[in-house]
Amino acid sequence: MKKLRKSSWIAIAFFIYVTATAAYLLPRNTVTSDTEKYLTLAGGYVIVLALWLVLRKKEKLQEQRRREATNNNLNK
Repeated sequence: MKKLRKSSWIAIAFFIYVTATAAYLLPRNTVTSDTEKYLTLAGGYVIVLALWLVLRKKEKLQEQRRREATNNNLNK
């Protein structure tokens, strides 16, 4: 079985948290309109997506630096 990357499991955890929070809190909130509820939920998912993209980019840069350092050490 392939090991999950840190960026993936953190994003999955926040996705589950946002979904569970929305499922529990949004139906009970009678003050705001349905449109505002859906926009809040969509905003949460956009934040999770942005977090995943940023963490994924960070992991790729770290891997690239690690490969460059290994290549530099082998060339010396």
